[in-house]
Amino acid sequence: MTDGGVPTARDEVVDLCRELIRIDTTNTGDDSGPGERKAAEYVASRLDEVGVEYTLFESTPRRASVVTRLAGSDPSLPALLVHGHLDVVPAQADDWQVDPFSAELRDGCVWGRGAVDMKDMDAMMLALLREYVRSGRRPRRDVVFAWLADEEAGGKLGAKHFAAEHRELLDGCDHAISEVGGYSFEVSPDLRLYLVETAQKGLAWMRLTVDGTAGHGSMTSHDNPVTELARAIGRLGSHDWPVTLTPTVRAFLEEVCDAFGLPFDENDPGPALARLGPLARFVGATFSHTANPSRLNAGYKVNVIPGRATAEVDGRFLPGQEDEYFATVDSLLGPRVRREMIHHDIALETSFDGALVEAMVAALRAEDPAARAVPYCLSAGTDNKTFAPLGIRGFGFVPLRLPADLDFAGMFHGIDERVPVDALHFGVRVLDRLLTTY
Repeated sequence: MTDGGVPTARDEVVDLCRELIRIDTTNTGDDSGPGERKAAEYVASRLDEVGVEYTLFESTPRRASVVTRLAGSDPSLPALLVHGHLDVVPAQADDWQVDPFSAELRDGCVWGRGAVDMKDMDAMMLALLREYVRSGRRPRRDVVFAWLADEEAGGKLGAKHFAAEHRELLDGCDHAISEVGGYSFEVSPDLRLYLVETAQKGLAWMRLTVDGTAGHGSMTSHDNPVTELARAIGRLGSHDWPVTLTPTVRAFLEEVCDAFGLPFDENDPGPALARLGPLARFVGATFSHTANPSRLNAGYKVNVIPGRATAEVDGRFLPGQEDEYFATVDSLLGPRVRREMIHHDIALETSFDGALVEAMVAALRAEDPAARAVPYCLSAGTDNKTFAPLGIRGFGFVPLRLPADLDFAGMFHGIDERVPVDALHFGVRVLDRLLTTY
């Protein structure tokens, strides 16, 4: 509590996080889920309580987002966009130790789907905004807070709709912070690396189609589309993509090597990766392109050779290398395979410098003297992809100081997702310092 008995962000953040988790906002990708409307209404109700004006809009029924702007103490400065998404990926309850929508408090953590992706940040944003309004304190510059729909399916019904239909709400914004960055990796009790996302791989969900000659399954076939497609996806799925270090990945590896006292060898990142434990799988996918076949479909009866076979592939390409990536994909598939996009989005990369980065570093160090902020590349993507073409430079920064033995990265879209209560308290303190100094 403040001296006047008014609840602070620290007082409220855990309860806000739990209440958001209890609202099922599962995004199935086909609009059959419950949508984000109830969560958006919950955010709006909490803003109403402290007298904050906001815009609540739907792209389609049930797919709702909330945006508000808090005036800063220096109106001459560009505004900062702080955004989170309200939707979550599906959760199979039988796989979890707890009900994924119970928001149970256990072992010092808040458990539930969305605890790390990303209702923790949604709650921190809401808690801080409420504290600012109640206390009369202000961020240094205008801050646009946005709780958005549909990130888990590419953002068409959330961030992309926001940018296209409500662009005026972003006026003056030139930087943004959002998810999948700012969390700690403990090297030793005296050194923690805080990974700040400065780059993202591009997204290419592809549908592959081969047409052939339908016929009886008992006959010899030299034009079976299943066979042709199987050969093609076998080549693509087993392709050994070469290690290619982008500037962000190189900088990250250099920092890891320095932290562990290892020599940096750009031709062999293995020793550095080996020191990262479970985090290695998360960041290792940023060393090269990837193309993973994920679905196959052909035929309707065992004794009928189909006239068409299709496959779907999850492709991710490195920043600055999109043309080279697709040239390689097409050469591996061959001329018989028709490729079309299911969903495509850009890769991003920005430098680890500037006033916002300096403010992040200072805020982390003020709350954790053992902190060292380092840039890294995300193998997936966030809504920052939508805002980059508008001239908004985005970073992943949800500050969390984590226990050394917690496989945090493994909980994104995983089971038993949970966030430590202490990490939520740490997060609001760091974000408060950031917003009031940047």
